[in-house]
Amino acid sequence: MPRIVVVGSIAIDEVVALRRPLAAGLHLDGKEHGRRVGGGAANTAIPLAFAGHDVVVVSAAGTDADGGTILRRLAEAGVDTSQVARLPGPSTRSLVLVDPAGERTVVNLHRCRESGPPRRLRSLPADAIYVRSRELDLARILAERLETSLVVAHVPPAVAGARPAHVLVASASDLSPEEGERPWDALRRAGGETVRHVVVTRGGAGAEAHATDGRLRVPAREAASVDSTGAGDVFAAGLLHALVSGAPMEAALRTAVAWGTASVECEGVPPRERIRALL
Repeated sequence: MPRIVVVGSIAIDEVVALRRPLAAGLHLDGKEHGRRVGGGAANTAIPLAFAGHDVVVVSAAGTDADGGTILRRLAEAGVDTSQVARLPGPSTRSLVLVDPAGERTVVNLHRCRESGPPRRLRSLPADAIYVRSRELDLARILAERLETSLVVAHVPPAVAGARPAHVLVASASDLSPEEGERPWDALRRAGGETVRHVVVTRGGAGAEAHATDGRLRVPAREAASVDSTGAGDVFAAGLLHALVSGAPMEAALRTAVAWGTASVECEGVPPRERIRALL
């Protein structure tokens, strides 16, 4: 199977189920739903590993017990954690609030970051590299990898030249009104001349892929939302799975929408058997 390198955060999520939607000024009741591994890199890497890919995570974890838990659970899912840097101190930790409609709010409590770009990314064998990070120091390394790997990157950041890539992925909720109306023109500058597609996810409305020759749109089927946490990351996993398997963008977009929709029907990343059923 293709080798996919995923760059981004790995974390412990502390999940609280709210009994009514979140709104400013309210006094809310909630129920603890435990702790689970999260973060953009983990939420993308795990379903890819469940699908049978050779997946490597480039990230950082603390030397605390949470760091050990994160690495152990990733390894149990089949993810290679050999490129995770262990840094003194606590691991990345977030509070995830999930309302009765499955909408999530993420509060970052601590971030475990390397002091500079992950230079090991320059030499890692990879058929595809996916970046789920807002760090601005990755551009030079990604530009170096464009000739040898498929590079897919999440935006923001949408700063010009910040994400040299072949495919850019964005959530409509992260875009300004101008970017949402003209995503190809507005976001392509982040990836440069090598960008072939700009993919925009629109939640329950599905997703779009924009290119010089027009737009592809794939609707999502109706789904009972349980927990939207990580759905965009699982969408990206489905997109990567299809693209590295040789699918054209329209088919890849359909696969990605199906994976993202399945994710909102689960608490956290869909289990192995659910991903296998989607293949």
